Amino acid sequence: MGDEPRARSAVHIIGGGLAGSEAAWQLVRAGIPVVLHEMRPLKSTPAHRTGQLAELVCSNSFRSDDAETSAIGLLHAELRRLGSLVLRAADASRVPAGAALAVDREVFSTKIEETLLNHPLLTLEREEVSELPPAAAWPHVILATGPLTAPALAAALQAVTGEDALAFFDAIAPIVTRDSIDFSIAWFQSRYDKGEGRDYINCPLSRPQYEAFVAALQAADTVAFHDWERDTPYFEGCLPIEVMAARGLETLAHGPMKPVGLRNPHAGGARPYAVVQLRQDNAQGSLYNMVGFQTKMRHAEQVHLFRTIPGLENAAFVRLGGIHRNTFVNSPRVLDSTLRLRAQPQLRLAGQITGCEGYVESAAVGLLAGLFTAAEIAGHEVPPPPRTTAIGALLQHLVADAVADVFQPMNVNFGLFPPLSIEGAGKRPPAGRDRKRLLAARALADLAIWSQRVVTTVG
Repeated sequence: MGDEPRARSAVHIIGGGLAGSEAAWQLVRAGIPVVLHEMRPLKSTPAHRTGQLAELVCSNSFRSDDAETSAIGLLHAELRRLGSLVLRAADASRVPAGAALAVDREVFSTKIEETLLNHPLLTLEREEVSELPPAAAWPHVILATGPLTAPALAAALQAVTGEDALAFFDAIAPIVTRDSIDFSIAWFQSRYDKGEGRDYINCPLSRPQYEAFVAALQAADTVAFHDWERDTPYFEGCLPIEVMAARGLETLAHGPMKPVGLRNPHAGGARPYAVVQLRQDNAQGSLYNMVGFQTKMRHAEQVHLFRTIPGLENAAFVRLGGIHRNTFVNSPRVLDSTLRLRAQPQLRLAGQITGCEGYVESAAVGLLAGLFTAAEIAGHEVPPPPRTTAIGALLQHLVADAVADVFQPMNVNFGLFPPLSIEGAGKRPPAGRDRKRLLAARALADLAIWSQRVVTTVG
């Protein structure tokens, strides 16, 4: 596994996807040699088709490019300011897609591969790394193997992190913003009043409302599994909500929608026939996930159906439900603030294996892993980016804010940002597009200060 002196002095990056490629670029541009290990095309995955670095395996879209009113568009803008190779290649391979940033996938991957392979400090090793290397051999490692991490390496990572700290299958419940829930209908209460009192929000359903909801679930249009997912069985503890509904009319009322231990203060303390519970999903209490509502329904169908739930008629979804094969660690439990694995600090994680979701988010975490490693090698310390920025809010969610017991992959969204400070008695906070514009302006101003410190520290 590369014992020559040249390899020992380099940072080893395992995985040549978007995160690994971005981390490599940040390191070589800081003057640090990199050995990038990529097993393709010698060994492929069920999702990949080529051996190119940074191959896009699903959509060719990086989603909205609007930096003023879209959190992902703001992340684009931040990454451009931080010298991201992924955003540079995306801009150079852009194809028409309205307000979205979409790319010619072959041109995109080719530009990234050519840029890296033409850099004198980068060595590409086409080989599979099947074990976590000892610190004495590779003192600085970035693991960026993505959602389809090879089984042998995943087993090695699981042995280090613990059996319950590595997942192989997403069971993603939708997440809504707290301020979009109608509290003239919903209320805060834990079952039997256990807990802190703000842990759960409850949305009540009468019997007719419940029966209509179950009937709609049973008729819902769902997304088929990819070929490589079809042999991955459901776990009884994370069945799709529509699969539970298909087992009978009362299944949900005795499962995730059971009303026991709850009393509706808007109905004189009566117990509802059924209830949808939402559980706090981040430390700020700005996001709540729908308990037990993992689903394979199509996204448009989810929005339409879940907004029929009393109290969620105007719900703002920052993430919709899904179930798919994935490999990711419980980041808030096993990673430190600079993405180092607590059990093996010479090893940083980057990309989707950290629990971020999406092309650009993966690249952003790869960029941070590269910067943190470069600073560490230089004997300096780069503080995490401000949580008021998109990249900082994403990092803070992964390593600190997310509730470890319910941690699931997440896209960047404005619900992760700290609230705006409002001056003046009785002044109402801005909402809608105005709020997003102010959050974006604050983010870019704070990023400029932080990025200057990064340039001074890393070079």
